[in-house]
Order: sequence, then structure tokens, then C-alpha cells
Amino acid sequence: MSYRIDWEDQRTFLAVLDAGSLSGASRALGLAQPTVRARIEALEGALGTVLFTRSVRGLVPTEQARALADTVRTMARASEAFVRLASAPPGEPAGVVRLSVSEFVGIEVLPAMLASLRATHPKLIVEYELSNASADLLEQEVDIAVRMHEPKQEALIAAKVPTIPVGLFAHADYLAKNGIPKTLTDLARHALIGPDRSKADLALLHKFLPNLDRARLVVRTDSHPAQLAAARAGLGIAVVQKPVGLADPLLLPVLPRLTVMALETWIVTHESLRPLARVNAVFDHLVTAFRRYGRN
Repeated sequence: MSYRIDWEDQRTFLAVLDAGSLSGASRALGLAQPTVRARIEALEGALGTVLFTRSVRGLVPTEQARALADTVRTMARASEAFVRLASAPPGEPAGVVRLSVSEFVGIEVLPAMLASLRATHPKLIVEYELSNASADLLEQEVDIAVRMHEPKQEALIAAKVPTIPVGLFAHADYLAKNGIPKTLTDLARHALIGPDRSKADLALLHKFLPNLDRARLVVRTDSHPAQLAAARAGLGIAVVQKPVGLADPLLLPVLPRLTVMALETWIVTHESLRPLARVNAVFDHLVTAFRRYGRN
């Protein structure tokens, strides 16, 4: 085995592993397919092993390839963190900051917060990934995360912001046509928008509607922004973060005194990143913005 292994070949290996095909990796990397193939062959030659076998489903990673995957992902994250760190001059809130937020927050909440951030710090560039799974802050996969559960790792710095209340909302036209529920029991006669397969969301729904007939869920999706979009289209009653629902002129609260749940929220970063001007500026801005948002 050669110990002089090109990082670009390893990066290509990771792209093929994720895409499952040479064509998918070539699109992801912006390279010609023959170049991707040549890099994989070069890496296999340097390692003295086969990394992929062909099947009707595309390229299948070998056991050796799967064993190498985590190490290469760690290197990729370190490379991305290096680029973000190098993107900003020392002491100045500038350059790239990468965030991790839930799908709902990233679509419905974060953009307005970023607008005010950019007005204050125009040299900042924000990347953010939408995922309900927790990004790995210890490996610096991202610089900052907005989490709905308390981080436990000692190396992380977390600022708790106000809990976000969640309630029921529907389009004004839907309520005008079908009537306004006065009690939880009344919901049994209404069209509801809710989860499909998410065990956590289904458990929450059954907690406050234990006798719910699943047939009342006329739209079923585990995407919270999609549930909100369905409510905005007048399809029924959905669970929505109250600050978003109350700010929408098309929606009205249903059982307004009811809080389905309160989302505990933390802004989190790694202790080694907090002193950086670019991370510090975004972290402090998000803490202030979420404190304001949670009080709406």
C-alpha cells in the first residue's frame, strides 16, 4: 500500500459512497465522470484493495470501503472547518459560519434573523443545513447549532433561550366553513394535519388526543413546514409554533389557550470556536433573536 494518498482521491471516494454512482458523484463534485472513475481507480491502486463492486443498484461499497468511511468523513469535516476558519481575517466578524437548524426553523424562522444579522455584519456568509438530527459540534461539522434538547458534552457552550410554545392553527376560510372548535373533543369532527411515521410526533398527538381516529388526519407528513403549508392552503388544523402562526395573517389560533408543547431551545457552539469573531457575532445575534422570538 502506498502512503502517499491524494486527498482529492479520498474526497472523490466519499462522494461516490454517498451518491452510490459515478454519475452522481461527478455531479456533486462538478467533475467529468471519467475523472471520478480515474480517481477511484487510483485510490484503489494506492490502497491495494477494491472499494466498490458493481450491481444493478449501482456501485456497492465493499466492507473495506465502509470501514474507511468514518475516517474520511472526519477528514472532510476538518477540511471544511479549515476553510471556514481561513475565510475570515482575525478579529473581524467576516467569513463563513455554518449552522445546523431544524427544517421548520430553517424555513420559517431563521431567514428573518439572518436578514438583520447581515444588516449588521455584511461581511458574514452563512451556510446552514436543515436537519432534525443533531449535527456533530465536537467534530466541528458545523460552527453553531440551534437545538431543542440540552447538550451534555462538556466541550460545548450553550445558551438557553425562551421555550417556543406550540399550538393549533387553521386557515380562516377553513374555520369559517367548518366552525371553530371549542374543546379538544370538538377536534374529533375536524380535518387534522399531522405526522405520518414520526414516532415522537405521533406520541405527542396521542398525548393530547388519546382517542384520535387516524382517519381524521387528512394530510399526513413528517415535515413540519409541509404541515404548515397544508394549513395555509385551508386543508385542516395543524400543530404550529405559536410565534409563526400568530404572525401569519391567513391563520387563526384554534383553542388559543392550549399549548400542545413548549420547545426548549439552546444555541450551541464548541468552546474552541466561541472566541472567533465570526462565530461570536452569529452566536450572540441568534441568542438575542431567539429570545425575542420566544416571547412573541
